[in-house]
Amino acid sequence: MNNTMFSILRILDKHTDIVGSKEISNQLKMHGVDLTERTVRYHLKILDERGLTEVFGKEGRRITDKGRSEIQHSHVSQKLGFVISKIESLSYLTTINLDTLKGDVILNISFFPEEEQKNVMRLLKPVFSSPYVMSDRIIFARGGGRIGDVMIPKGKIGIGTVCSVTINGIFLKAGIPVNSKFGGVVEIINGKPVRFVSLISYEGSSLDPLEIFIKSRMTDVTGLTKGNSGRILASFREIPLVCVDAARKLTETMAARGIKGVILIGSPNKPLLEIAVGIDKVGMVIVGGLNPVAAIEESGISTENSAMSTLYEYSKLTPF
Repeated sequence: MNNTMFSILRILDKHTDIVGSKEISNQLKMHGVDLTERTVRYHLKILDERGLTEVFGKEGRRITDKGRSEIQHSHVSQKLGFVISKIESLSYLTTINLDTLKGDVILNISFFPEEEQKNVMRLLKPVFSSPYVMSDRIIFARGGGRIGDVMIPKGKIGIGTVCSVTINGIFLKAGIPVNSKFGGVVEIINGKPVRFVSLISYEGSSLDPLEIFIKSRMTDVTGLTKGNSGRILASFREIPLVCVDAARKLTETMAARGIKGVILIGSPNKPLLEIAVGIDKVGMVIVGGLNPVAAIEESGISTENSAMSTLYEYSKLTPF
């Protein structure tokens, strides 16, 4: 698997339909690879032979499940910084208007077995009634259906929850730059955030940190919703000192409109939940959009998760 073939797979993975070699050649240039259609077809033939792509005559190719698996597991060194790059790109593409509550937000997509639907709904209800979700809006889809760009596998139910990176986008549109530093687990005692107990840097990871914490069963969202203490998914971000007043006002506006992801905004140049900030920076703690899914995993129901998975029109989401 060389860089060129890896780039071709990434392009095909972004498309649900069949893609021709001409289109692939054009899109490769955005990845810094300049190839003729003929050379692209040569690489595609190798990918076909390895079962990573599927050929549809002269129409073009489509990536296979094996090809998607190859994207996930190969070229790990090149994926360092991929998460932070994705955060920056999706922040720019967020278009929600707080006055109309219309426009695109970022969704996390998760799958769970169809037969667990009743149990999952029971588990989700107290989480969506708590302050530890980004929004009470959600979308469900059965196997064979779609949520945005994501196809739901047969035998599964897909749920889309609002991703915390949406806040980056809202802040960016308001002229407030946000630097995403860490994904982590925050300990809550008697209803008050006390400290981060685990952290993973976004810049140093090839995977979304919150997905790792979910699968490691490091959260206790269920315990928190039953009492006042537990552990939730959250992220640590920084904003410039000069923007702190505007950030507090924007946070109040978002909360009034049902987007309540900001837990804490710190003081200038002072640590927040034991995490130091840069010079002339202010720390900010935001709830993890995957907290509802963490509660499902805590119950022993296996989930498949993809953070920052797709853009979706907010007004089409349904209150839980």
